[in-house]
Amino acid sequence: MHHTPSNPNNPSHGHRGSPDTSGQARRMLPLTVWLCSDHTSAPVHTHRPASGPAVTRNADICARHRQTVGDQLARHLISLCTREGDVVAEGFTTSESTLVAAAELNRRCMAAVPHFPLAQHIGSQLRARLPEQQLNRVAMRPCRPDQMARGMADHLGQVDLVIAAPPPYETGGRIPKRAAERGCPACRADLWMLTREQLGLFLAASWKMLRPGGVLAVITTARHENNRLIDPAPRIIGQAQGLGFRYAQHVIALRVPIDGDSLMVQAGPADLAELRQTGSHSLPPAVSVHADVCFLQKRVGDAR
Repeated sequence: MHHTPSNPNNPSHGHRGSPDTSGQARRMLPLTVWLCSDHTSAPVHTHRPASGPAVTRNADICARHRQTVGDQLARHLISLCTREGDVVAEGFTTSESTLVAAAELNRRCMAAVPHFPLAQHIGSQLRARLPEQQLNRVAMRPCRPDQMARGMADHLGQVDLVIAAPPPYETGGRIPKRAAERGCPACRADLWMLTREQLGLFLAASWKMLRPGGVLAVITTARHENNRLIDPAPRIIGQAQGLGFRYAQHVIALRVPIDGDSLMVQAGPADLAELRQTGSHSLPPAVSVHADVCFLQKRVGDAR
């Protein structure tokens, strides 16, 4: 795998991760691609706990929020960056995916969930998907992402991986004009995450949470707004580097299934409603095919 122009001096640095079959630690490659299509291809399942009513998985979470951090992406991130028993934290939480993946992989996980209705929904999903012994590995904290250092103060300097998928208005864009999906607790929680542009405070909180050598994984998606492309990754990388993070790796997470050599892109009702008339000079509607994952590492020996 060749080095990318955006990170030309990153020769696959050694990184703390799960041991591979040869017994050597995994190393981060400068650029790689992951298949993470579960939010579009997986059917909705009904899970029945040992006692209590059946719960429909993600039935109330809209497609926009299901695609932030899905099950497969969460498992990729946690498997690469942590070992069994390590601690994972998540900011901008919109579903139970990271918590479930961490518990199933024998990690401990905390998620910042400041909005009580969303916490109720995630709690019901956790109880439906995890057995009792795994539930003890996960917890939600009622704090905003920029308040993680206070809301998770008992784990300062002990976290091995922080995962975050900031919303568009926190990464150089505007709040989407589309109305929030009725019944989606993540839509109702959006403005509880950060009330104004405070992404830098979240990055600083992540720095305090991470142990030396720990990793911050930020998931973003480039998009068109007002006929211009907005790619939030360079801005986030620059802010993080200003705090002392090292830009370690870039991953492309494909969010759509692959059939042979083709990407199976399916437009939803909202996308079809935006189709332009033939001959229009406007840009066609954008369909989210992949997410960009930026890995930022707290330097070993730097405990600021």
